[in-house]
Amino acid sequence: MDKINVKAGEWVVVCDGRKAPILENIGDQAFPNLHTKEICEHTERRTSAQGSDAPSRVHQSVGPARSNAEQTGWHDQEERAFLTALVNRLHVALSQDETPALIIVAALRALGMLRDVYPPAVRKAIRVEVRKDLVKLPVHEIEKELLFARTGNARMAGLSSLI
Repeated sequence: MDKINVKAGEWVVVCDGRKAPILENIGDQAFPNLHTKEICEHTERRTSAQGSDAPSRVHQSVGPARSNAEQTGWHDQEERAFLTALVNRLHVALSQDETPALIIVAALRALGMLRDVYPPAVRKAIRVEVRKDLVKLPVHEIEKELLFARTGNARMAGLSSLI
């Protein structure tokens, strides 16, 4: 079981669809000391506040049959918008040399959404991706999880398969 090394100055972005603490290692690689740089968060509105129309009806091209169209996934759209804004923030940070590299720790669903919107500069800066939901943990617990993370849950940059 290998630990994930967090180098000095690197950011660890821990996120799900609603919250993303951005942590910075102000220690060194041997003794990481993660501190909260900022917290990106959005409040999820009730479904009735997002859209309240009934599902639309679709008429078949042949015959009198009709069927319901799928209802819009408002919460899904808000999660995607939040994660897109997070990736834009990371892109700005990288372009302004706020951090040399990124470690992304995200729940599987959020990780998939993030991968869809990574620009090339952010994709290149990601050293490790960890498929784990650690958002609700305090920072010292996140440090422990990263130090003792199973490499089977992490994808190291440049490798096509899981280690």
